Amino acid sequence: MTASSLPEIDEKTRTELEAAAFRRLVAHLRQRTDVQNIDLMNLSGFCRNCLSRWYQEAAAEKGFELSKEGSREIIYGEPYKEWLSKYQTDADAAKLASFEVNRPKDH
Repeated sequence: MTASSLPEIDEKTRTELEAAAFRRLVAHLRQRTDVQNIDLMNLSGFCRNCLSRWYQEAAAEKGFELSKEGSREIIYGEPYKEWLSKYQTDADAAKLASFEVNRPKDH
């Protein structure tokens, strides 16, 4: 996309649009409990836990103290342990091997 094809958007509006897109992404991931984090990681290099960590880091940058569990609950829509017990499945050997090959450096 070229710069000329982008509309002029003020900073406040840009932030509101990004926040709306983020909320929609989180809502989509909450609905797609069939999609496992390892699948997200293997295909895209990030997962729900990454989003929760990024959220926690952004909060810290703004001076807000947010625990790992608190940020995960924001992303998962419920306590992480509850989500795991309801939706987490065992990854097969191929998925685990793929994750080890493609694992981001910060994991």
